[in-house]
Amino acid sequence: MGRTLSILGSTGSIGRQTLEVAEAGGHKVAALTFGHNVKLAEEQARRFRPRLVATPDEGLAADLKVRLEDTDIRVLGGEEGLVEAASIPEADTAVAAIVGVAGLKPTLAAIDAGKRLALANKETLVCAGELVTARAKARGVDIVPVDSEHSAIFQCLQGAKHKEIRRLIVTASGGPFYGMDRKALSLVTKTDALKHPTWQMGQKITIDSATLMNKGLEVIEAMRLFGVPAERIDVAVHREGVVHSLVEFADGAVLAQLGSPDMRLPIQYALTWPDRTEGIAKPFNLFSCPPLTFRRPDIETFRCLALALRCAKTGGTSTAVLNGANEAAVGLFLEEKIGFLDIPRLVEGALERVKTVHDPSLDDIFEADRAARQAVLELTR
Repeated sequence: MGRTLSILGSTGSIGRQTLEVAEAGGHKVAALTFGHNVKLAEEQARRFRPRLVATPDEGLAADLKVRLEDTDIRVLGGEEGLVEAASIPEADTAVAAIVGVAGLKPTLAAIDAGKRLALANKETLVCAGELVTARAKARGVDIVPVDSEHSAIFQCLQGAKHKEIRRLIVTASGGPFYGMDRKALSLVTKTDALKHPTWQMGQKITIDSATLMNKGLEVIEAMRLFGVPAERIDVAVHREGVVHSLVEFADGAVLAQLGSPDMRLPIQYALTWPDRTEGIAKPFNLFSCPPLTFRRPDIETFRCLALALRCAKTGGTSTAVLNGANEAAVGLFLEEKIGFLDIPRLVEGALERVKTVHDPSLDDIFEADRAARQAVLELTR
């Protein structure tokens, strides 16, 4: 059955690949949102003819409105436009692919509107996991993960009972700096950090992969998505990128999902679940597969992962502080204003400065995010 989609973050890597999957699978597009790339947003709007396109930038909205004035496509600017796109009545599925905490309000709007949530925005669950999952449960909304690791776990858990889960094992590529010590890391550049060995992704997530913060965020996401405590989630460095994650069950059996590093497969599964259909993802060839290796991560060298694991156990707004500080620090690194090892230093500094609130409200979460970003700015002065 074809779905009708609202794609939140259509010009990013996940959004672009979602449109490929939608076109190949016969899915319709009711709404798109974008951040900065107005030219690509115009091309997507003309090709897929959504009813609505929205962006948080009022100036870009005005620009796109002029570009699309020969069509009947509505264009909205501001946060309200994102929320309307997320909850548009014509869509039955929202693909949440806005990077960062900016995706939280549109994601909640999609849940409140009863959409299936194909979740690619890990920061939503990192910052407000309990709120998001509780609201989804109350609304009877399915959250189907799009991240390759969480999709792998989700697939391995089909037909399993929660009480049968012993452990989740989240795999990591190790990033471009695997095996380096801190002295070597102190010399790496932005260009070095953007050379991911396995995946082609946006800049922010690529830097997170280099620091291993991405894997820490994924542990927090998995904890909240699957209801498994942090103590029962392990990270394994798997350089080959073939095993996307594993689940160990109470009887000792371990199930893994294998495949080519192609995000179109988990995207498609999120749209078609519980069914599987023919797709456009690259088929996996077992006979050309390299030997598979698994190693423990070096959390002493890659401090971001250690900080994230600590916050996973602390809970409350500590995870929102972690995420906000990391977003701010990565932004500074991409602007080449700080060094690579300054990222964990600034995140740790923000965690020391901002008090953790337990059982937080949505306002508490946004305040923690704001305070974390402010702390990073203060620590760089």
